[in-house]
Amino acid sequence: MATRHQNRGFGRSERVAEQIRRDLAEIIRSELKDPRVGMISLTAVEVTPDYAHATVYFTSMTDQSELAGIEKGLKRASGFLRAELGKRIRIHQLPELHFRFDSSLTRGIELTRLIDAANATRAGD
Repeated sequence: MATRHQNRGFGRSERVAEQIRRDLAEIIRSELKDPRVGMISLTAVEVTPDYAHATVYFTSMTDQSELAGIEKGLKRASGFLRAELGKRIRIHQLPELHFRFDSSLTRGIELTRLIDAANATRAGD
């Protein structure tokens, strides 16, 4: 019986994280006016079991030099984003937001480039 309850709780946590991701993406797109943030994609949200903290992963197609500005803009706007999120989602505790760059997309692109280069070298042999 305890296992079933744990699975149900895990599913709820995932649903809450996904709802936070969708709502934050909409708020950032339509209401955030910080020019540093620009066009970003929220790739994932991880919420602690007590909902006190949410780590929001983002990616951007801008160059590396602009990432620090994006993170600063998101950190500066976190209070506003949390307040707006509170108007859209009802949970017993609204999490504090922490933003982190998700480098998996850029790593994937780089790995693909390396694989393509290795295949091109092999084909030339």
